[in-house]
Amino acid sequence: MDSQCDTCWYYEYDEEWDEEVCRMDLDEDERYRILTDRNGQCPYYRQGDDYTLARRQ
Repeated sequence: MDSQCDTCWYYEYDEEWDEEVCRMDLDEDERYRILTDRNGQCPYYRQGDDYTLARRQ
């Protein structure tokens, strides 16, 4: 995904995989489209600041 992931509502740490992952339920075609998009924009991006992200945990 793109650099916006760090501030996205759906991006979080997965203890099982020991890495940050996107929790948006995307199928294989959607992931491919996002990764190959020339604009680098994820259509599912939802802004989350430090406060909203911390409240979610």
